[in-house]
Amino acid sequence: MWPIIIDFGEVSIFGFEFHPVINSYGFMLMMAFYSCYYFLNKDLKEMGYESKLAADMVFAAAVGGILGSKIYYLLENFDRVMADPMGMIFSGAGLVFLGGLMGGTLGVTWVLKKNKLPWLKFADVVAPLLILGYAIGRIGCLLVGDDYGKPTHLPWGIAFPDGLPPSTYRVFQTYYPWINLEGFDPGVLTVHPTQIYETLLGFGIFYFLYKKRKTITVVGSLFFTYLIFAGTERFIIEFLRVNPKYLFGLSGSQLISIGMIAIGSWFLTHQVKPPSEAPSE
Repeated sequence: MWPIIIDFGEVSIFGFEFHPVINSYGFMLMMAFYSCYYFLNKDLKEMGYESKLAADMVFAAAVGGILGSKIYYLLENFDRVMADPMGMIFSGAGLVFLGGLMGGTLGVTWVLKKNKLPWLKFADVVAPLLILGYAIGRIGCLLVGDDYGKPTHLPWGIAFPDGLPPSTYRVFQTYYPWINLEGFDPGVLTVHPTQIYETLLGFGIFYFLYKKRKTITVVGSLFFTYLIFAGTERFIIEFLRVNPKYLFGLSGSQLISIGMIAIGSWFLTHQVKPPSEAPSE
């Protein structure tokens, strides 16, 4: 774990004391958005659009994504919010991608509507970047010890003694009582590094989608392909995660993932005629 990249120590300015740090979670979040901006700006320039459009889309996605991911995280961990509301709201944890996807989509949709641009056309452009940002963000989760998986004895299991929360026997008993701890001794437990699994899968999906973007024959098809890939990836990984199960033994993320796969599959087999782009003034 490497939660803090640089600690500047105590700094005094005009009598005010500060303790500035660069934490790894925030740094990787910034890297995710800058990486997405780089590729988005590059593609939009090739399409004849100005850099301002890319900046507006990424900013809207950042604001909507962060708010959406945090709200989803708080709702999914409502019992912990009630026990420690301020700690949960202002903690470094909470990069729940499915909530961020919904919030970010609303933000980008607002920008596209404001500029009278076709949603499906730009959804194809953004699709590879959604999974790229997700993969980079998962590195941040790994560095702070957040969003890890179930306890495991596998040789590549990782312990997070100072994680959010720590991967201890007591924490699993308290916060994740539905997890079977048979065969594990009290103390710090090694767990599935699901952050690494998702980072590797995310980069692989990004590579596939980004290479495929130049051969799109049906507008929207790349975005719907993304929904299927991302939904499938998250559905499978959830079996190794510690999230509570709600319906048919499935977690909230798995139920949403099924929706993503269903939507992507339906639209891939039922072509939608996109509206024409309004001429720029």
